[in-house]
Amino acid sequence: MTEAVFAIPGDKDRRTGGFIYEATVLRLLNEIGCETQHLELPDSFPEPTRQDMAATIKALCAVPETRPIILDGLVFGSIDPDGLAQVKAPIIAMIHHPLGLETGLTAERAAFLMLNEAAALRHASRVVVPSPETARVLVQSFDAKPDLIAIAAPGFDRPKVNRQPVQPPLVLSVGLLARRKGHDILLEALAGIRDVPWQAVIVGKEHDKPTANDLYEQARVLDLDTRVRFAGELDQDSLNRLFNAASVFALATRYEGYGMVLSEAMLFGLPILSCNVGAVPETVGNAGILVPPDDPDAFGAKLRFLLEDAGARKRQADLSLEKSSSLPTWYDTAANFAWLIRSLQPPGHL
Repeated sequence: MTEAVFAIPGDKDRRTGGFIYEATVLRLLNEIGCETQHLELPDSFPEPTRQDMAATIKALCAVPETRPIILDGLVFGSIDPDGLAQVKAPIIAMIHHPLGLETGLTAERAAFLMLNEAAALRHASRVVVPSPETARVLVQSFDAKPDLIAIAAPGFDRPKVNRQPVQPPLVLSVGLLARRKGHDILLEALAGIRDVPWQAVIVGKEHDKPTANDLYEQARVLDLDTRVRFAGELDQDSLNRLFNAASVFALATRYEGYGMVLSEAMLFGLPILSCNVGAVPETVGNAGILVPPDDPDAFGAKLRFLLEDAGARKRQADLSLEKSSSLPTWYDTAANFAWLIRSLQPPGHL
């Protein structure tokens, strides 16, 4: 018997942190005996057309009232709250990070999304977040009720680690080509340490064409074309080969609701350089060297330090491995969702 529905916009198998999280939880819920139906919603969210909004409300309203709906955050944060109020089934909001905090939004769009998500939260039976940081933000900035929030950290498969660092040392960064990921700061930082031997690879699909084109042009103007490669989206095996080949993992992010790729890098024993924003300090602990966001000079100075000091790299690598040993598995994450689903079902439902 179907116990729940997981509603996700567009292709659930896109290789970004949020979609990897949701697709994996959906698969494992079914594996552990909590039968969960996938409901594919229109892919225009978080900027849905009028027709897509209507179709989404209709699809959600068609779910039986005894069947909880796990609703992806791109939809939840931008859905019409009045339409959401019509849905009879309990809503479990899956919020990776609030949409209104996305970097690069106009002030008007950010304000709309902040108010809209706060209104939508009044219709959620439970809220799932990946980190304590996201929970704090929802309580402090969106008036969410703390007792309705559950933290379900992402799980991780233990990869095959076969460290073979290449020369010159590889600086690896992984993240959508989106302004929030701070690749522009990384490029500027790398330009400031061109006297140090290094090569760099930035892995991630284009989030929007203007941002991607700005990054390509920035690399050209900074004369980094021969040292920085934009690899696009990669499958897991190809990405793992880069993790094994890298000497440093660097993500100059402006905000993370968790930062799954940081934990992935720690599993490979990579020194981590990132920014003191959002959930990053909680995610990496003392395994990361953190600098303020939007500060290419500070980022470059720490990158130089890690590239030039083998002892420092070894100390940070050991801390990464130590920190990663306590990471949950995906089965742990799925079990949290199964408990939430069953807590919302009427007595004797199964």
